[in-house]
Parts: sequence; C-alpha cells; structure tokens
Amino acid sequence: MARPGVSRVDGVVAAVVTAATVVPALPRGWLVALLALAASVPVLWRRRAPLIVGLVVGTAMTGLVLWEKPFLPYGPLVAVYTIAERSDARTRIASIPLIGVGVYVSLALPHEDTEVYRSLAALFVAAYALGTGSRARRARAAELAERERRLAGERAAAADRERARIARDMHDIVTHSVGLMVVQAETGPVVLAASPDRAGAVFDTIADTGREALTQLRSVLGTLRADGRPGPAPGLDTLPDLLEHARRTGLDVILDAPDPLPDVPPAVAVAAYRIVQEALTNTLRHADATRVEVRLRVIASALEVEVGDDGRGAATTDGGGHGLIGMRERAAACGGTLRVTPDGPGFAVAAVLPVG
Repeated sequence: MARPGVSRVDGVVAAVVTAATVVPALPRGWLVALLALAASVPVLWRRRAPLIVGLVVGTAMTGLVLWEKPFLPYGPLVAVYTIAERSDARTRIASIPLIGVGVYVSLALPHEDTEVYRSLAALFVAAYALGTGSRARRARAAELAERERRLAGERAAAADRERARIARDMHDIVTHSVGLMVVQAETGPVVLAASPDRAGAVFDTIADTGREALTQLRSVLGTLRADGRPGPAPGLDTLPDLLEHARRTGLDVILDAPDPLPDVPPAVAVAAYRIVQEALTNTLRHADATRVEVRLRVIASALEVEVGDDGRGAATTDGGGHGLIGMRERAAACGGTLRVTPDGPGFAVAAVLPVG
C-alpha cells in the first residue's frame, strides 16, 4: 500500500506547531531552539510514519522540558492524535504504554505538581480520543462508500437480468406467434382450395394468435414504463391454450400432465410455459413433425418438463441459436437445468425446475 504524501494541511499544521514551539525557545539559546525544532518540524511527516514521528517529537519534548521549562507539547499532542487516527490496531496498542511512559518521565523528572499531571493527562487522552473518533468516521465513510458501490453493482446486475428477461420474453412471444401465423398463412390457400368451409377457421386462428401476441407484448413492454404495470404472466394454467393454438396448425399435440396441473411458484410456472412455447416454435418451424408430446411431472421437489416430437431431429444439440440459449437461461434462472437431445427420430427438450 502506498504511503500517504505530505499534504497542504500537513504543511500548515507543521508550520503552526513549529512556530508555537520554536518562537518561545529562541530567546533561551541555540540548544533549546534545536530541541524545539526537533519537537515540532517532524510533524510534517506525521501521516507517513506516525509512531516514529511520535517517538522523535516526544523524546525532543522530554529533553526540552528537562532543560528549560515550561513548554506546551504541541508536537507530541499532534503526533498522538495522528497515531490514533492513522495507525493499525497493533501500533495503537503498542503506543499507549510508550505515550504513558513519555508523559510520566516529562512530568516526574522536573517534579511537576499534581495539577500539571491532571492537565497534561487530559490533553493527551483528548488527543488520542479525537484521533480515534476521526479514524472511526473515516472507516464509516469508507464502509458506506463500499456499501453504495455494492448496491450500485447489484442494481446494475438486476437491470441486466431484467433486460435479459424482457429480451427472452420478446423473442419467445414474437417467434412463436409469427411462426404460428406463418404456418397458418402458408396452409391457408391449400385449405381454401380443398375445403372452403374450413378457411374461416384458419383465418380465425391467425387473428387469435395475433391478438394474443399483442396482449403479451403489451404486458412485457408495460414493465419498461415508469408508471407501467405488467399484466398477468403466463403459466401452467394458460398452457392448454398454448397447445390448442399449436393444434390449429395441424400438429397433433398431446399433453401428459396431472389433473389438476401442478401448483408451482410463479417464476417456475413462467419458465415452464416459455420452455414449452419455444420448443413448440422450434417444432413448427424446423422439425417437419406431425406429433408433439408435452409431459409435466413433479418429482422430488422439482417440476420436470419434457417436449418431444417425431420430426427430423437436429444436426447438433450444443445449444446454438437464441431459442435454445433462452430456454437454458430460463431454466438456470430458476436454479434448474435443461437438456436437449435427439429422441428417436425426433427431438426432445427436458427441463428440471426446482419448486421447493
């Protein structure tokens, strides 16, 4: 740790102490003046070596009062204050007997009376107490600054997590809804040519999907406004509606879950819903599948979510793409895990989300 330098305040304090000590000594001879200089000038370096400065000025002041008295111990008082303010605990403890011995010798050898003992003892105790108080205030200020730094870091981390959550929600809502609408729009002309009476249902599905997407987007974007309140988050209770939208695309979706659906914490419910939503989106857009099975189980204080299809699978399972990354992040945010593996001829996503 770098030593503190000599500041302007140190210079002013040293100049005042030196003047107050040396000026009365000048008429008393050059030896007394030299002792006065030794008892005051080293105060300039008091913050760099508090104990050494205290020993130097204290010894010089003892010699001064033995040679020619009376002199007030300005230099030793400042040194004692600095030792209490700047030194570590070991140095402070070691300095107490040294200070006591130095003060006692300075009073006992010149045979000072009891009143002088009390006065000087009070001065040195006050100097030490002031230094201790200054050190405590500085430590408290440093503690508050460190706490503020930690709080600022936590707020920044929380903001980053919230931005990541909003980005994941936006990705899941947009890709799922647009994917469904694209599939319906592509099959619309075929349905219209083969069965005109079913064409209305296709367009109704597109409209319903768009409206639901707008509702969820408004809920997510509401958190970005200072006065905005997010709408109800999706969860396991809205999972049947999600699967029904997927069925309208012609996909055979099977839900294998307890009845009633498990009661899990809201964060886990949202994560499970979004993982199923993203898995269905990937199936619709990439898998060329005809059947999907969604399985929910609560086993050993964890919600197990599995989504498997009978499509063509994937060339890799290392998590490439924002969708798979987002699913893993959602699982990790709940303290869970997510595994992506080929499942026979198709593709499977399996998440384990703690609920306890």
